[in-house]
Amino acid sequence: MGRGRAKAKQAKVARELKYSTPPTDLEALQRELAGKSPDKGQDEDWYSDPYEEYDDEYRR
Repeated sequence: MGRGRAKAKQAKVARELKYSTPPTDLEALQRELAGKSPDKGQDEDWYSDPYEEYDDEYRR
């Protein structure tokens, strides 16, 4: 006993999450799709190796 109220609350929360529409920041979405960083305004190379300059020194 006592589980009915908790289950009803969980169902209510799940229903709110399923059917609610969060506010959309269209400007942030446009910046993200354009590939611009919000701080720098330039594309950042995420795949570059920060230790690449030291790589040749240890390969022999």
